[in-house]
Amino acid sequence: MRYTGPKARLCRREGINLFGSAKYQKILQRSQNIPGLHGGKRLGKLTEFGKQLREKQKAKRAFGLSEKQFKRYYEKADRSRGVTGDVLFQLLERRLDNVLYRSGFALTRAQARQFVSHGLFLLNDRRVDVPSIQVNVGDIIQIREKSKASPIFTKNKEEQGDYDAPEWLKVDSKKLTIEIIDLPSEKHIESFVDSQLIVEFYSR
Repeated sequence: MRYTGPKARLCRREGINLFGSAKYQKILQRSQNIPGLHGGKRLGKLTEFGKQLREKQKAKRAFGLSEKQFKRYYEKADRSRGVTGDVLFQLLERRLDNVLYRSGFALTRAQARQFVSHGLFLLNDRRVDVPSIQVNVGDIIQIREKSKASPIFTKNKEEQGDYDAPEWLKVDSKKLTIEIIDLPSEKHIESFVDSQLIVEFYSR
């Protein structure tokens, strides 16, 4: 099952801002302790399995996936050509909800998932409501005409400030469109995740 509890708790458990939102960063600054009844300061050195597990958990939680969903992505990457860890994160980055997050239209992946689920966006002129849809080079995403006036997008743009989307996305903030001009590469992997440890976890 996908975790639906307090996201701040997950950030404190991993010791990093998993979701990109400024409010979680503030919470981490206030407390670095592990949550829970037996919480406290972080434990000492982890075993190799412990390190692998923590990396898998961080990635799974950052993208808002259940254990079953994340493993399915790994299995697909493992069957593909290329470096398994890189392919895994390319698949995750190509999720429609992640693209909205990376483009700056949403402040978090959870918010982006909600936007898609509510049918606020078009993919190649077709209304979609499945956050996990994989985008491809040449795809164009845009806000539905009736949703363009929503104040949430203006508010998000103001909060993002001078945010720059990754170079594999061409974002037009005036037309409110996103064009996929390339596929994400290994340099676009979340900086706090070690993909090799995730591969080792599933290869045991």
